[in-house]
Amino acid sequence: FTSLCLTPEYGGPHGNGVTQMALIGFDDGSYLELIAPVKKDAPKIASASDWGNFIVADAGPCAWAVGSTDLTADVDRLKKNGISIKGPNNGSRKKPDGTTIEWQTAQVGDNGVGAVLPFMIQDKTPRELRVKPSASVKGGPLTGIALVVIGVKNLDDAVATFRKAYGLNAPKLEDHKDFGAKLAHFEGTPVVLAAPLDPSSWLAERLSKFGESPVAYLLGTRDFAASEKSYRSNVETMWFGRKVRWLEVGKVGFSHLGIVSQ
Repeated sequence: FTSLCLTPEYGGPHGNGVTQMALIGFDDGSYLELIAPVKKDAPKIASASDWGNFIVADAGPCAWAVGSTDLTADVDRLKKNGISIKGPNNGSRKKPDGTTIEWQTAQVGDNGVGAVLPFMIQDKTPRELRVKPSASVKGGPLTGIALVVIGVKNLDDAVATFRKAYGLNAPKLEDHKDFGAKLAHFEGTPVVLAAPLDPSSWLAERLSKFGESPVAYLLGTRDFAASEKSYRSNVETMWFGRKVRWLEVGKVGFSHLGIVSQ
């Protein structure tokens, strides 16, 4: 990430004593979080973290979250919509300056924490202690996480799940052979669902190995041209009428990270 001019800032170990994190905070309040074992080859990582299997395999994207200001009300609303919920659960970590921060999360749906439907998080300590714009991106052309691309095995089933949970309108659909997926985008949301076009594609292989989960993140920008110059990227493509450029594939492991126009 540092090689892409997206320098994460170390945030300290989690309260589970097994994982630690670094964070890239954006101006709009969203963030990318990197998680790794506190100790290399930690024997408990697979069972101690909800994303242990991804971490062990260095798989890149594994989850996403949405913030909540009233977790109890949001949990009740989703339950009334027939969506299963686990939690709320308490979480914490100790920052390098010694400050302890705390939050609560709730798993939404049955696919794993943040795998398809986003898990919810509400801060118990002031949010600015947990997330703030990072020096490497603050005031720059990037605004934050604009789109989360979620790999799914069955597009119709995934679309139905999102519409049931959030009352969304039917999504727009597009085939993208270069990405190897049929895409569904719910306008006005950050959600893009991606189902493999080819059973031998990278996406089908990833789904077979890790199950349904985010496979890419697209960063919004207030100046697409400036972002192209600032961040090394590949050939431009179009998704749902918006310009997309993927940052140099391979620079961030198995993950896909790109920029998207407004």
